Formats: sequence, C-alpha cells, structure tokens
Amino acid sequence: MLENRDGLNPFIYQKNKLMAMVPISFTNELMRKGIHLTSIIIVLVYAFFGKEEAQLLLIVYLVIILIIEHLRLDRSIKLPVFHILLRKKEKNGIGSYVYFTLGALVAVSVFSKNIAFAAILMTTFGDMSAALIGKRFGKIRIFHNDKSLEGCIAEFVVDLAIAMLLLENPFVSLMMAFIATFVETTFVKIDDNLAIPIFSGFFAEMMFLTLMYF
Repeated sequence: MLENRDGLNPFIYQKNKLMAMVPISFTNELMRKGIHLTSIIIVLVYAFFGKEEAQLLLIVYLVIILIIEHLRLDRSIKLPVFHILLRKKEKNGIGSYVYFTLGALVAVSVFSKNIAFAAILMTTFGDMSAALIGKRFGKIRIFHNDKSLEGCIAEFVVDLAIAMLLLENPFVSLMMAFIATFVETTFVKIDDNLAIPIFSGFFAEMMFLTLMYF
C-alpha cells in the first residue's frame, strides 16, 4: 500500500489535510469566546476585593493553564473540550487563553483601574462581537486577512460603548476603541488577546496624561 513520507495512507493523509483547512465553525467560535467570559470574574474580583487579589487570581489561573499546555504540547495528551476548540495554529502552539491571561495580568498590574477594566472587557466583548458577527454576517473582506468589515464595525461599536461607560471621556473612549479595533483587525502574527489590552490600555493612559497638560 502506498504511503506518504509521514507513513500515512495517502487517502487518510489528504482527508486530514482537508480537515485542517476547514475554518472553525460558528458554534465552536461561540464556545471559544465563551471561555473569555472569565474576564467578568477578573473585573469583579478587582472591583470588590482589590488589585492584589485580582493579580493573585490571574497568576493562579496562569499556572493552571500552563500546566494544561505542558500536558497538551509536551506530553501529547488530548484534553477534552480544549482540543476541540483549538484553532489550527493552536494545535501545536500556545492557546489564545494563555495570551489572554497575560494581557489581563499586564492590564491589572500596570494601568489605572477603569482603563484596566475597559481594556480587559474590550478584549472579551469587542473581540467576541467581531468574531461572531464576522462569521455570521461578514461579507466584505478587508486587509486581505479574512477579517470582515461587518465584524470590524461591530467590534468598534461594542468597544466604544465599554469605554464610554467606564472612562466617561468621549475623546479618550473613541481613541481607545479605535486602537482596540485596529489591533484586532490588523495584527495577524501577534495574538490579539495579548495585544488588545496592552495597546488600548497604553494609549488610553498616554492620552489621559496628555490631556492633563492641555
């Protein structure tokens, strides 16, 4: 029987190759984004118990998911749920939940409270709206990276609403929402779960500092 260089039957090889090329389904995307709703817990812990407690929660969570990544990547253990929800690029690499946790930890540790809240919630709900609206209704592709204009608009509206509620400054809110949307739309190689909270929070802090002197 013919085999390819990996020792697989060519028909099985082609089947696996085609399966790997199939984009993640809307249902899986919904479940993936649902995991990020842990951001609400982070915000609530910070709001009611304090910054140090939120940092401790994030560090404990980070340790747990790094152990999971070790089992999955180094020990080749297929964990239920995790394995199903991973995107193709995450099958043999670090999952987006690790980057999300790192981004949230930076936001909580470095930025002021409300900016940290906005940055974390934008990463969750803005990114979620972009992914779900884009997959369900996206027709117009932009930037040649499979992002849709519909998803981009949905994210910007959600991000702006979050910023307006928390920052109460229209100009800073507008710019923070724009930065978060721009990062999510244009960053391809860098995980947006890490980039969105860091970039949006940083520029919001810089803008508030600038406005203090003008």
